[in-house]
Amino acid sequence: MKAAVSNQTEVSYYTMKISSEAVDEKGFILPQYTCSGANISPPLDIAGIPEGTRSLAIIVDDPDAPGGDWVHWVAWNIPVTRHIKEARQMEEQGVNDFRQNRYDGPCPPHGIHHYHFKVYSLDCRLSLTEKTTKKVLDQAMQGHILGFGELIALYRR
Repeated sequence: MKAAVSNQTEVSYYTMKISSEAVDEKGFILPQYTCSGANISPPLDIAGIPEGTRSLAIIVDDPDAPGGDWVHWVAWNIPVTRHIKEARQMEEQGVNDFRQNRYDGPCPPHGIHHYHFKVYSLDCRLSLTEKTTKKVLDQAMQGHILGFGELIALYRR
Protein backbone atom coordinates (compact mmCIF):
# COMPACT_ATOMS: atom_id res chain seq x y z
CA MET A 1 0.00 0.00 0.00
CA LYS A 2 1.02 3.65 -0.37
CA ALA A 3 0.08 6.67 1.68
CA ALA A 4 1.05 10.29 1.92
CA VAL A 5 2.87 11.33 5.09
CA SER A 6 1.62 14.87 5.83
CA ASN A 7 0.42 15.04 2.21
CA GLN A 8 3.99 15.58 1.00
CA THR A 9 5.71 12.29 0.26
CA GLU A 10 4.33 8.94 -0.85
CA VAL A 11 5.69 5.93 1.01
CA SER A 12 5.05 2.18 0.86
CA TYR A 13 3.88 0.58 4.09
CA TYR A 14 2.00 -2.32 5.66
CA THR A 15 -1.53 -1.45 6.70
CA MET A 16 -2.20 -1.77 10.42
CA LYS A 17 -5.68 -1.76 11.95
CA ILE A 18 -6.23 0.69 14.81
CA SER A 19 -9.28 0.32 17.04
CA SER A 20 -10.38 1.52 20.47
CA GLU A 21 -13.05 0.76 23.03
CA ALA A 22 -13.07 4.55 23.59
CA VAL A 23 -14.99 5.02 20.33
CA ASP A 24 -18.69 4.11 20.34
CA GLU A 25 -20.59 2.26 17.62
CA LYS A 26 -21.44 5.54 15.87
CA GLY A 27 -17.77 6.56 15.72
CA PHE A 28 -17.86 9.14 18.53
CA ILE A 29 -15.08 9.25 21.12
CA LEU A 30 -16.33 8.90 24.68
CA PRO A 31 -16.33 12.17 26.69
CA GLN A 32 -13.71 11.10 29.27
CA TYR A 33 -11.07 11.27 26.50
CA THR A 34 -11.94 14.89 25.66
CA CYS A 35 -11.59 18.34 27.25
CA SER A 36 -15.15 17.90 28.58
CA GLY A 37 -14.06 14.89 30.62
CA ALA A 38 -10.82 13.65 32.18
CA ASN A 39 -8.84 14.63 29.05
CA ILE A 40 -6.86 11.37 29.12
CA SER A 41 -5.54 9.48 26.12
CA PRO A 42 -7.77 6.63 24.97
CA PRO A 43 -6.68 3.00 24.82
CA LEU A 44 -5.58 1.95 21.33
CA ASP A 45 -5.43 -1.56 19.91
CA ILE A 46 -3.00 -2.16 17.03
CA ALA A 47 -3.23 -5.16 14.73
CA GLY A 48 -0.88 -6.04 11.89
CA ILE A 49 2.37 -4.58 13.21
CA PRO A 50 4.99 -5.58 10.62
CA GLU A 51 8.08 -7.63 11.40
CA GLY A 52 11.16 -5.54 11.98
CA THR A 53 9.27 -2.81 13.86
CA ARG A 54 11.55 -1.28 16.51
CA SER A 55 9.23 1.47 17.77
CA LEU A 56 5.84 3.10 17.29
CA ALA A 57 4.88 6.74 16.86
CA ILE A 58 1.52 8.47 17.25
CA ILE A 59 0.13 11.67 15.82
CA VAL A 60 -3.39 12.81 16.70
CA ASP A 61 -4.80 15.76 14.82
CA ASP A 62 -8.03 17.50 13.84
CA PRO A 63 -8.17 18.71 10.22
CA ASP A 64 -11.56 20.36 10.87
CA ALA A 65 -10.17 23.01 13.25
CA PRO A 66 -11.07 26.60 12.30
CA GLY A 67 -7.44 27.55 11.61
CA GLY A 68 -6.60 24.31 9.81
CA ASP A 69 -5.03 21.11 11.11
CA TRP A 70 -4.80 21.16 14.95
CA VAL A 71 -2.36 18.76 16.61
CA HIS A 72 -3.48 17.05 19.84
CA TRP A 73 -0.62 14.58 20.42
CA VAL A 74 2.84 13.77 19.11
CA ALA A 75 4.70 10.78 20.59
CA TRP A 76 7.49 8.47 19.40
CA ASN A 77 9.81 5.66 20.53
CA ILE A 78 6.82 3.84 21.96
CA PRO A 79 7.79 0.23 22.71
CA VAL A 80 6.24 -2.21 20.24
CA THR A 81 2.90 -3.34 21.63
CA ARG A 82 -0.52 -4.37 20.37
CA HIS A 83 -2.26 -2.36 23.09
CA ILE A 84 -1.58 1.14 24.34
CA LYS A 85 -3.28 1.61 27.70
CA GLU A 86 -5.66 4.42 28.56
CA ALA A 87 -3.94 7.49 30.06
CA ARG A 88 -0.50 6.08 29.21
CA GLN A 89 2.25 8.58 29.90
CA MET A 90 4.64 8.49 26.97
CA GLU A 91 8.35 8.78 27.66
CA GLU A 92 8.99 10.82 24.50
CA GLN A 93 6.41 13.39 23.44
CA GLY A 94 6.55 16.51 21.38
CA VAL A 95 4.66 19.77 21.50
CA ASN A 96 0.99 19.78 20.52
CA ASP A 97 -0.89 22.86 19.34
CA PHE A 98 -1.96 23.57 22.93
CA ARG A 99 1.82 24.08 23.51
CA GLN A 100 1.92 21.07 25.83
CA ASN A 101 4.03 17.90 25.82
CA ARG A 102 1.11 15.55 26.32
CA TYR A 103 -2.18 14.32 24.93
CA ASP A 104 -4.89 16.96 24.88
CA GLY A 105 -8.22 15.54 23.82
CA PRO A 106 -10.87 16.72 21.40
CA CYS A 107 -12.24 20.15 22.25
CA PRO A 108 -13.97 21.61 19.19
CA PRO A 109 -15.42 25.13 19.41
CA HIS A 110 -18.50 24.07 17.40
CA GLY A 111 -19.84 21.32 15.19
CA ILE A 112 -18.65 17.76 14.68
CA HIS A 113 -14.89 17.34 14.19
CA HIS A 114 -12.89 14.32 12.95
CA TYR A 115 -9.93 13.26 15.10
CA HIS A 116 -7.28 11.20 13.33
CA PHE A 117 -5.35 8.80 15.59
CA LYS A 118 -2.41 7.86 13.35
CA VAL A 119 -0.04 5.09 14.42
CA TYR A 120 3.25 4.44 12.61
CA SER A 121 5.53 1.43 12.96
CA LEU A 122 9.17 2.39 12.47
CA ASP A 123 12.32 0.41 11.73
CA CYS A 124 14.29 2.46 14.27
CA ARG A 125 14.14 4.63 17.36
CA LEU A 126 14.24 8.39 16.78
CA SER A 127 16.51 10.95 18.43
CA LEU A 128 14.22 13.93 18.95
CA THR A 129 13.74 16.56 21.64
CA GLU A 130 10.69 17.56 23.66
CA LYS A 131 10.36 20.59 21.34
CA THR A 132 9.50 18.28 18.43
CA THR A 133 6.41 19.24 16.45
CA LYS A 134 4.28 17.14 14.12
CA LYS A 135 6.21 18.54 11.16
CA VAL A 136 9.58 17.59 12.68
CA LEU A 137 8.32 14.09 13.56
CA ASP A 138 6.98 13.63 10.02
CA GLN A 139 10.40 14.55 8.62
CA ALA A 140 12.28 12.28 11.06
CA MET A 141 10.07 9.30 10.13
CA GLN A 142 10.77 9.63 6.39
CA GLY A 143 12.38 6.42 5.13
CA HIS A 144 11.67 4.56 8.40
CA ILE A 145 7.93 3.79 8.18
CA LEU A 146 7.15 0.09 7.93
CA GLY A 147 3.45 0.27 8.77
CA PHE A 148 0.65 2.77 9.19
CA GLY A 149 -2.86 2.65 10.61
CA GLU A 150 -5.46 5.25 11.41
CA LEU A 151 -8.57 5.48 13.55
CA ILE A 152 -10.89 8.42 12.92
CA ALA A 153 -13.12 9.38 15.84
CA LEU A 154 -15.82 12.04 15.90
CA TYR A 155 -16.65 14.52 18.64
CA ARG A 156 -19.01 17.42 19.25
CA ARG A 157 -19.25 19.40 22.51
